[in-house]
Amino acid sequence: MSKNDTPKEIRQIQYQLYRGMSPAKKIRLLFDAYKMGQILSMAGIRMLNPSASEAEIRQIWRKQHLGEKLFNEVYGNIKDG
Repeated sequence: MSKNDTPKEIRQIQYQLYRGMSPAKKIRLLFDAYKMGQILSMAGIRMLNPSASEAEIRQIWRKQHLGEKLFNEVYGNIKDG
């Protein structure tokens, strides 16, 4: 998505709304966006691995999210699925 896909007037309104938000509201929006990204990513993993259990889906997501090196440091050298 291009930075210029939103008209300048609308961006200005967005900026005003963000400036008016409390820090708590901003962090809630950030966490909500992160969670939505996780949900969408896991849905894609589910589509590619229809026979995988929920635990396997989470494990695959974690490995993709962390990268193999950090995943192995955190969870040990366990196999996907």
